Amino acid sequence: MAKPAQPARQTARVVPLRKGTTLEMVRLACPDAAQALRISESFGLPLLDSDGIREIHERFIVETSASLSEGLGERAMQIHLQRIVGSYVGSAHGAGQFYSRAVTEARDATAKAANDSRDEDFDGPVGFESAAQRKREFAADMGLQAHALRMAAEGAVAAYKHVVGETWKPFERPLDNPGASVDRKAAALQMSAFG
Repeated sequence: MAKPAQPARQTARVVPLRKGTTLEMVRLACPDAAQALRISESFGLPLLDSDGIREIHERFIVETSASLSEGLGERAMQIHLQRIVGSYVGSAHGAGQFYSRAVTEARDATAKAANDSRDEDFDGPVGFESAAQRKREFAADMGLQAHALRMAAEGAVAAYKHVVGETWKPFERPLDNPGASVDRKAAALQMSAFG
């Protein structure tokens, strides 16, 4: 008895996705409330009302969603809030990355200033700050900004859950040209043939 021909299986096409920024990434990059308090106290900067920032952003998004509810359907509201929350999270993540770079520069400048044989890193004239001190102060300012934006993002994510009823996840869109990586590999292989 002959076997019936099996239909050819279609292979699923895997589309690479561009990963979005998550709230966890923001939390790793931006100072938490305890660290923001230490920064404020160490540098004589204002104390931030972390909970207040979070609550006002949550309330703001919930209230604006309520005002839009008559004009937007459920899915349209979800898409709208996805974009709004994504912008808050992306902004906080960018600030956190900038803060991290500022801290690295401040650490490097402070380490260089500790070297007694470097004339260019000595303090300036009396009454003027050293370059290392300016970098530390700049990093402190960036830390408080990153923390404030983190709290705004956390409020936005909480508002999304309140309005939509689901936990917010970043939108992951397909890469613009997934074949480009194959093209690059082929080009590299071809170029290697030339030696």
